[in-house]
Amino acid sequence: MLPTPMSQAPPAVSKRVLDPVDRVAEVLFGLIMVLTFTGSLSVADAGRDDVRTMLVGAVGCNLAWGIIDGILYLMGCLAERSRRLMTVRAVRAAESPEQARALLAAALPPDIASIVEPDELEGIRMRLARLPEPPARAHMLKDDWIGAAAVFLLVFLSTFPVVIPFIVMREATPALRVSNAVAVAMLFMTGYTYGRLTRYRPLGMGISMVVLGAVLVGMTMALGG
Repeated sequence: MLPTPMSQAPPAVSKRVLDPVDRVAEVLFGLIMVLTFTGSLSVADAGRDDVRTMLVGAVGCNLAWGIIDGILYLMGCLAERSRRLMTVRAVRAAESPEQARALLAAALPPDIASIVEPDELEGIRMRLARLPEPPARAHMLKDDWIGAAAVFLLVFLSTFPVVIPFIVMREATPALRVSNAVAVAMLFMTGYTYGRLTRYRPLGMGISMVVLGAVLVGMTMALGG
């Protein structure tokens, strides 16, 4: 994407806190993490202590991964803003207008760069050249921290619908059945939403997400996750 003039404006993802596809991905991640814990519970001989241990592990794991994901989100925001800032500096310091236009074209998505005329790139180059000196380095913005908090909450809160049955029901077997039903419903809705966002068939994508979730959970458990 073409850099903003001062490269300090928040990226598009920050303006909406999180892109809808990113929200779907975070919920899916949280679901898979918690399902690795609920799926490992043996209902045949599970007592309240086993259920409690599973609950603590599931909530604690998603808490930790929510924090890690939030930090990674902040790092991504800073890296993207720094990349745009370097592009602005490179364009302003270019040895020739042709070199500056080439840098601007390289910063655009290929489909857009292929239809942008040299005169349009030259106009952008000239406007960038007239701007005040850009900052020495990129900085975190308020929206970055809001986005990181949203990432954390999505990963962490996606735990609770799946584990609530174990909290309110005393018997492990029916609680697991209800929990699995909730997980399947959430996976389906996640896939359905993803299908609508990507213009694929929502119903088919919802079913595919349930299958994909089951496969990913199985792989995670098989690998000791």
